[in-house]
Amino acid sequence: MDALHQNIGVYTHSGSKPCRQAGAGEFPVGLSFEYRANKTKKDGAPIDIVFPREGLGWDVEATAILKTSKKQDAAKALADWAVTPDANKLYAANFAVLALPEAQEKHEFIPADLEKRLARNDFNWAAANRDRILAEWSRRYEAKAERK
Repeated sequence: MDALHQNIGVYTHSGSKPCRQAGAGEFPVGLSFEYRANKTKKDGAPIDIVFPREGLGWDVEATAILKTSKKQDAAKALADWAVTPDANKLYAANFAVLALPEAQEKHEFIPADLEKRLARNDFNWAAANRDRILAEWSRRYEAKAERK
């Protein structure tokens, strides 16, 4: 991370902005997620997409129902639909890894083994060490962070 940090112009709070900036020629490299990279390249940006074999960071899309919702039945219907094969087929248009692997589609600029390249995450460890991790990141890298 320290070597990479030397080549970072700015750490942004947007996941897609670094890729868009690289695609526009504003920065030579942008760290982003596969959906944005695939779309940016498909839209004609002169970028190469790199998926390191050492492990890829990832996040989780989620759906929740607020207890205070005044439309509990509608919220439950939406949440139930969000995990159906039909919904996953819609997600497949943009995302390479899905909760239902049988709904996944091949994306032009994304390797077929993307899921195997995802870094292993220990969420319990990360949660227990969250404050320490954020403090260390801030100490080392925050000088280049975009202001909130």
